[in-house]
Amino acid sequence: MTLRQSSGADAIRSGRTALGIELGSTRIKACLIDADSHDVLATGFHDWENRFEDRLWTYSTDAVWAGLQEAYSGLVSDVYDRYGIRPTSFGAMGVSAMMHGYLAFDESGELLVPFRTWRNTNTGPAAAELTDLLGVNIPLRWSVAHLRQAQLDAEPHAGSVRFLTTLAGYVHWRLTGRRVLGVGDASGMFPIDSAARDYDRTLLDRFDAHTGGDLRALLPEVLVAGQDAGALTPEGAALLDPSGALQPGIRLCPPEGDAGTGMVATNAVAPRTGNVSAGTSIFAMVVLERPLAAVHHELDLVTTPAGDAVAMVHCNNGASELAAWAGMFGRFAAASGSPLSSDAVFETLFGEALDGEADAGGLIAYNHLAGEPIAGLDEGRPLFVRTPDSRFTLANVMRAQLYGVFGTLALGMRVLADEGVALDRMYAHGGMFRTAGVAQRFLAGALSAPVAVGDTAAEGGAWGIAVLAAHLGSAASLAEYLEDHVFADAGVRVVEPDPADVAGYSAYLDRYRAGLAIESAAVDAL
Repeated sequence: MTLRQSSGADAIRSGRTALGIELGSTRIKACLIDADSHDVLATGFHDWENRFEDRLWTYSTDAVWAGLQEAYSGLVSDVYDRYGIRPTSFGAMGVSAMMHGYLAFDESGELLVPFRTWRNTNTGPAAAELTDLLGVNIPLRWSVAHLRQAQLDAEPHAGSVRFLTTLAGYVHWRLTGRRVLGVGDASGMFPIDSAARDYDRTLLDRFDAHTGGDLRALLPEVLVAGQDAGALTPEGAALLDPSGALQPGIRLCPPEGDAGTGMVATNAVAPRTGNVSAGTSIFAMVVLERPLAAVHHELDLVTTPAGDAVAMVHCNNGASELAAWAGMFGRFAAASGSPLSSDAVFETLFGEALDGEADAGGLIAYNHLAGEPIAGLDEGRPLFVRTPDSRFTLANVMRAQLYGVFGTLALGMRVLADEGVALDRMYAHGGMFRTAGVAQRFLAGALSAPVAVGDTAAEGGAWGIAVLAAHLGSAASLAEYLEDHVFADAGVRVVEPDPADVAGYSAYLDRYRAGLAIESAAVDAL
């Protein structure tokens, strides 16, 4: 056993560990870390996909628990394979998940309608009404927009709602019995007063006066990073580990959203820092120095896990269309008799993109599998567009596809720049940044800002929620804890924006914006 393995085994035996579990859009991942060094000790995962049923995107609660059990079981197996230990407890743990959406329960705790995810765009009338009523942007995917839309549509269940939460809040509730939520995740349910670190009381009163209800009574209690959020119950332990080996009593940190864990995973919780998280969706978070001057439909106002104000540019569509193209090329390689692993396919195609023209040769790629509010689209139609004189090469095709991942995000970030919000550095994480120097370079060009990628980029939010669990009970603020204890010696690769890439992406984005009319026509026609 190596020195590193010996240290990891000692941490596991002595309980100096933190377990983070994140339910992402396509993968549920469990990540075990050393609570002192914050090094990854083991991982487990389960792949899953949302379903489009009755014109709504959803995951079943059965799929939630089956996926959590497989991810946890895989982590235990990984621990055994690496260290010869089968853990039955951990020093602390935490749960994170995709933000927003609608999980509504009745008085007896029964789910009233299937989980409605962040990806749904049927809440337009409610979001517009609430934005006007509250004076802040209420995006389509926010939980309060889903609730209000159900009321406006007179859905039969609407009058029976007694508890409303997010996916992370639901899992945490079942594991601990506590109906709580981290402030970052709560900020995707209803606007937060950053001074109070709680829901905005004035806006709650305004909502209640308008609807005749008591919204606060339906929402989870808000907690900030470092606060105790309960302990694993015997029932919760059995849900996560049906084998019965996992012991109850483990302390849990506040459940958080994937935006907050992404900020933690990239040390982007201080003013003038930001991060980009790329997966099925893609979003940017920028910690604000001052309030924004105006309301913008492209920008959400959310918070860090500590409650500090953040401007968020959230796009429903991220790297899924890019992955579909890579899958097609991977199949071609296999059919030709030269099969490649998935990682090798991405590495080859990303490398080819580096040889593409700065403006992608006049090609445009739209990654809209679902609706995209920032782009004004209620539904998505992925498209690849070129003119007869575009330079149709593999290098330009792949650069256009990579550029397309950042297209809608760049539109939103232009609005933030027009507000005078300054950035010292953007941190990026997500699987597409594993191939060094490609997506990172193109993002720097798209945002005209330095982009940093750390050693934890691929682990992402599961590592981030594990760090939040390790921070549980610390006397240090979250920013201090990350700076002094987590990232003090972390390896970070920074790419400065290349002027040619900045100019090329600007030209690409002009075509991209103009071509949104093609997207709208495709939605109407197909």
